[in-house]
Amino acid sequence: MDKQLPSSIEAERATLGALLIERDAIIALAAWLAPDHFYLEKHRWIYEAILSCYNRRIPPDLQTVADALRRTERLADVGDIPFLVELSDNVPTAYHVEYYGRIVERTAVLRRLISAGGKIAALGFDDSDDVEKTLDAAEQELFGVVQRRSLQDFVPLAQVIDQYLEYLNDVQERGYDAAGMPTHFADFDKLTGGLHRSDLLILAARPGVGKSSLAMSIAYNVAVQNQAPVGIFSLEMGREQLLQRLLAMFTGIDAQKLRTGRISSQDLRVIMDAMGQLATAPMYIDDTPGVSINELRSKTRRLQAEKGLDLVIVDYLQLLSAGSGGRRNDNRVQEVSEITRSLKNLARELNVPVLALSQLSRAVEGRTSHVPMLSDVRESGCLTGDTRVYLPDSGSSKSIAELVGQTGFNILALNTESWKLEPRPVTHAFTTGRKPVYRLTTHGGRTIRATANHKFLTSDGWRRLDKLTTETHLALPLDLPGEVPSAEATASVQGDIQWDRVKSIESDGEDDVFDLTVAGLHCFVAEGILAHNSIEQDSDLVMFIYREEMYDKDTDKKGIAEIHIAKHRNGPVGVVNLFFDSKTTTFRDLAPFRSPDGY
Repeated sequence: MDKQLPSSIEAERATLGALLIERDAIIALAAWLAPDHFYLEKHRWIYEAILSCYNRRIPPDLQTVADALRRTERLADVGDIPFLVELSDNVPTAYHVEYYGRIVERTAVLRRLISAGGKIAALGFDDSDDVEKTLDAAEQELFGVVQRRSLQDFVPLAQVIDQYLEYLNDVQERGYDAAGMPTHFADFDKLTGGLHRSDLLILAARPGVGKSSLAMSIAYNVAVQNQAPVGIFSLEMGREQLLQRLLAMFTGIDAQKLRTGRISSQDLRVIMDAMGQLATAPMYIDDTPGVSINELRSKTRRLQAEKGLDLVIVDYLQLLSAGSGGRRNDNRVQEVSEITRSLKNLARELNVPVLALSQLSRAVEGRTSHVPMLSDVRESGCLTGDTRVYLPDSGSSKSIAELVGQTGFNILALNTESWKLEPRPVTHAFTTGRKPVYRLTTHGGRTIRATANHKFLTSDGWRRLDKLTTETHLALPLDLPGEVPSAEATASVQGDIQWDRVKSIESDGEDDVFDLTVAGLHCFVAEGILAHNSIEQDSDLVMFIYREEMYDKDTDKKGIAEIHIAKHRNGPVGVVNLFFDSKTTTFRDLAPFRSPDGY
């Protein structure tokens, strides 16, 4: 027997009537009751008009709400002013407005649950080969209901203004140094404003420099000092190792002693006391090796729903897999791009900062200056300034150096699922310094100059230039409108792509090099060849750790760790100096000496 969808028309009418007779009643509902909670369309329209008045600082009543409906040409459709009068006449007092509103919300949630159930059932009947992907989609449907989120295509600017005013008031109360979640590293918080919700942060370093230690120091400060829930995915270290690091930070006891268990009775008492205090910290650890991005997303959703969540830490990026069951994709460049994109989406979905650690390549060791650069965190390298990039909107090409500083223009990228070339916007065009470059030439006559680590699409997936041979086949676009055709390629055709074999790769001196950040498909046509771009394109902040004592044993900067903020989408870049205690693997502020009395 068919059942009617849950609704309470009486509660909807009572809610609207109460709002019309008491101007301030909307204050109790505006933050959580949304127009799409109402079952009847005309009730939704009336509530939207009431919210419109409220957001414009106009007290909602019969006259102002009628005017708002008239401006949207809906007044006659809802029943004109007599219907509004009828709503207000049927409610003697606005005292119970929140009670009525909760009934409206509850029935809306039940309707969403029914809708989600139908979608989940459809996913089950779909018989997809990727069960993990199906489970993730099903969980996302249910999670959306649990969170009772109102999904809107557009949000009124007035609502955004209200939210920003609340944010500014909150910053004024807490101080300017950490508008986001404070890390309690004073100079870092001053430069970055703390950890901001929905941001993806990349922390990169060479092995042994201390990226895991800095991440755990941040986790410790956030969980212990802020009492804010932190979720940690440790793909490299086990939970016992993480506990040892936390105990070393908390107690100041040498980490080596904690690892070996050679602890004095006095130290043991200190450790027992520290364990008691740490046990109350809202810190949650998952040390599942080879976790997939789908599993990580599922676990963080669950943690937020059950315990709350203010920060996610992933240690580290290259150990994650995009496939289900920990399976790796043969195309590692595309997989890492997919992972960073998914982490950014997760940060936005849960509205929390996500801090992902990343391993730097050995390229850092081979330079005179060992200070990391943005190009070191990329899965691809850079192209020389004279490299011509195809612009589909004009049907012409420009050198990549000419594009520096420009955004919003389209390039031509390859969708490897359909093998079709598609326009994609560029969000960043920039220079990455001067580096050794190589000249790559194909049998069909295409030539491009790039760094050794720049990746090109081959018949075996994305490969670095220094891994290519004369047997490698590269992907080239079949035809570029407005461009003079080059020599014919020497291999087969696939979709919009033809394949051409590498003829030679020769060292070609040093040159200024450049790169693009491409939305969506993360590749672009350069000199008639498919080239990849960076993994940091989805991140809001990229930082590196540099310790001079790792390269110069006689340096006067022993114990000093430089935190280089190399990319900051919403703020300045710069360098923050911290003290690193290698015995306890702890990072601390570089505070000036103070005597016991504070002077």
